[in-house]
Amino acid sequence: MDERSPNHVKRGDAATLAVASQVLTGESRKKGLARLWPFLGPAFIASIAYVDPGNFATNIQGGAKFGYTLLWVVVCSNLMAMLVQSLSAKLGIATGRNLAELCGCNFPAAGRGDVGPDGAGGHGDRPGRIPRCRHRLQSSLGIPLWAAGLLTAVATFMILSLQVRGFRSLEVLITAMLGVIVLCYLVETILDKPDWGDVFYHAVVPQFNGTESVLLAAGILGATVMPHVIFLHSSLTQDRIVVDSPALRRRLFRFELVDVCVAMGVAGLVNAAMLIMAAATFNRAGLGHIASIEEAYITLEPLLGSAARWIFAISLLASGLSSSAVGTMSGQVIMQGFLERHIPVWLRRLVTILPSLAVIFIGFDPTRTLVISQVVLSFGLPFAVIPLVLFSQRRDLMGELVNRRVTTAASYVVTALIVALNLYLLYQTLLEGTDVQAHPGTFGRFGFSRVGPAGGRILGRRVGSQYHPDPRRRKGRGGLHPR
Repeated sequence: MDERSPNHVKRGDAATLAVASQVLTGESRKKGLARLWPFLGPAFIASIAYVDPGNFATNIQGGAKFGYTLLWVVVCSNLMAMLVQSLSAKLGIATGRNLAELCGCNFPAAGRGDVGPDGAGGHGDRPGRIPRCRHRLQSSLGIPLWAAGLLTAVATFMILSLQVRGFRSLEVLITAMLGVIVLCYLVETILDKPDWGDVFYHAVVPQFNGTESVLLAAGILGATVMPHVIFLHSSLTQDRIVVDSPALRRRLFRFELVDVCVAMGVAGLVNAAMLIMAAATFNRAGLGHIASIEEAYITLEPLLGSAARWIFAISLLASGLSSSAVGTMSGQVIMQGFLERHIPVWLRRLVTILPSLAVIFIGFDPTRTLVISQVVLSFGLPFAVIPLVLFSQRRDLMGELVNRRVTTAASYVVTALIVALNLYLLYQTLLEGTDVQAHPGTFGRFGFSRVGPAGGRILGRRVGSQYHPDPRRRKGRGGLHPR
């Protein structure tokens, strides 16, 4: 089945590849999860982009301001993400190449200049990743900014060094971090005790609550697709399990489709839990103004106790570290694919991570830098989604895994919607001059925050001046009461 020689199979992957080969060829008697286990992993790495700290603010404001009303938007967004990521995984399996390599081969050099590593979303989103993780370290542990940045960079390199052992070690670690985030939000959901009747109702019944809720829904949908993981996912499947017959490729894709559905489903549940947590705590307490991660972090303690605040911080730290590693992986894949030259892995990682460190050491405003990086990321979105749809419908590239007509039609609809929403948000932000201070969460996709460089101090004064903990409930579930 696998054309690679034993010398090319890394030590950490040998057992996984052996079981996968037996399952695909029908020689294995394993059932259930044991049969599926060797094929799980790539989509879990890609799913980290959907629980990135940048997604927290939009979900938090959606729940705080409108309760459970926009939960259906999260569900629809997740279904769209499943479709896009399944196309990316299929592209790698069918062609043996990743999306960046196919763009480099099929587009003229002049065109590639517009969708190079920066424009395609590889480096464009990097300056924001480490500052966000660094901010979590600084907020939670009091570590200086420069030290937190270096720690995050070192941690990212250590995580990616697991690739020396093969793909399985890295998949397990990233999945474990996703598990930490899931566990944290499971505990948060238990603590905040949501109204499950309202949760299930709003998950399936589309509705809005005024113009602002429409804008916020556009922001949630606009964050559906992260271009860098579209490139990354195709690289994760291109040579993970190599098969040499059409029948085996179809069977392999069916297993990877399960991987996509499970991983994206988990990421969708986390995003839903973010909104549910905000609705059941902030909206229930009448705190509709909560619109940023910093405000949520500070306000959770008097509402649910110190445990909820620390659980929230742990989930953010796991999200920041894992997304930094995944973003760096994406940057090195995109750089290699577009430049079409062999570049040492360590150099690709260093080039990808340097902009983030430069932002910290030069002293740029982290919030403003995050805004710029996320806007660039949105500009790069069409250069990932459109080529993916075009390539996946070409029989000369995809062979027996070419898209069916229904899949192609659905892909066009989703692509048009995603691109239109991102262009709309860019138009509102850059040309119309929409007041992002009035709608901070709506533009969470671009990293806009309610607070500026002195965020912690401002938030401390706001919470301290307007609300105070209920002294009768100090040791249990806290409560915020207007003075």
